[in-house]
Amino acid sequence: MATHPSTIDWDLAERVAIRVAERAPFAHAHERVDLVADFERHTALAERLVAETTGLVPLHGAARARVVDRAAWIRANLASLQRLLRPMLERMADRPPGLLAPFATRISGAELGAVLGWMSTRVLGQYDLLVLEDEDAEDQDLVYYVGPNVVAIERRYAFPPDDFRLWLALHEVTHRAQFTGVPWMREHYLGLVETLLDVDLDDEEDGITDRLRNLATPRRHADDEAGRAVGAGLLEAVAGPEQQAALDRIAGLMSLLEGHGDVTMDRAGEGHVRGADRFARVMRERRRSATGLVRLLQKVIGLEAKLAQYAQGEAFIAAVEAEGGTALLDRAWDDPGNLPDRAEIAEPSRWIERMAALAV
Repeated sequence: MATHPSTIDWDLAERVAIRVAERAPFAHAHERVDLVADFERHTALAERLVAETTGLVPLHGAARARVVDRAAWIRANLASLQRLLRPMLERMADRPPGLLAPFATRISGAELGAVLGWMSTRVLGQYDLLVLEDEDAEDQDLVYYVGPNVVAIERRYAFPPDDFRLWLALHEVTHRAQFTGVPWMREHYLGLVETLLDVDLDDEEDGITDRLRNLATPRRHADDEAGRAVGAGLLEAVAGPEQQAALDRIAGLMSLLEGHGDVTMDRAGEGHVRGADRFARVMRERRRSATGLVRLLQKVIGLEAKLAQYAQGEAFIAAVEAEGGTALLDRAWDDPGNLPDRAEIAEPSRWIERMAALAV
């Protein structure tokens, strides 16, 4: 189907993604009855354990688990992308084709599908935070588990399914607690994303081209790497000053949320999950093991930066709690202005000092 050069061919993206996903093993594992029953049971238990550990109680009712195959995960994420990108794509569709058309074409359709197809073979679980009042609530606010990938990991590493599935549920339910247990979190996050995507389409295209070239340029300075995750992807490459500020806040927020997810998973699972240390060790190694073309793909789409967020977030939480315990960390949930940005994640003392100044 022909499309405007500044839009994305979503149908093509779906076809390509599913074609890529079908090459991976265990394609029909989501149909196993034990997966559905286990994740419904484990998600309910995980929600209770996370609330007891963090004090964050979801405001939207009980979590709903959905076990899906890779194709369903792809379709759900394409739908989420369309929701997020809709305002920007509508603005782009109103413009006549211009110098940006070749670039827009490169990131549409087939390439988006290739990226999502590859990711669909790696993702184990995901919380879908997009809750839109004018759309079908049955397909929103869900905790997804990608059945084929869960079974593949369990088989490969001989993980006991009961323990591993609860461990996985703890992480995903923590993310739901963060976005629905902190009343302002979801709207704040989506507001940052909206700012990030509010690209001035009349911006100097030469400047965007220069920033794209810089995507492939290694950063050489340690102080720069401390403040920024290496390889933050295409959005970082095309971001102007306002978008860069939003990206810094998003990076800080996501590092906090991912680190908090891992820390909570360990604490809430204590006494309930056997083998959690081994699960964590294997998953960390899995995150770091990409090489060659896979590593390049992670860099281009920004996934490499996301993988770094786990470690950065955990280090931030450890430093904050060493200074003031969980009470100090919990101040991050009091107000959007209390959230750490990317520089504060890299240097926790700056956030600690800022919180001390606010308390005076």
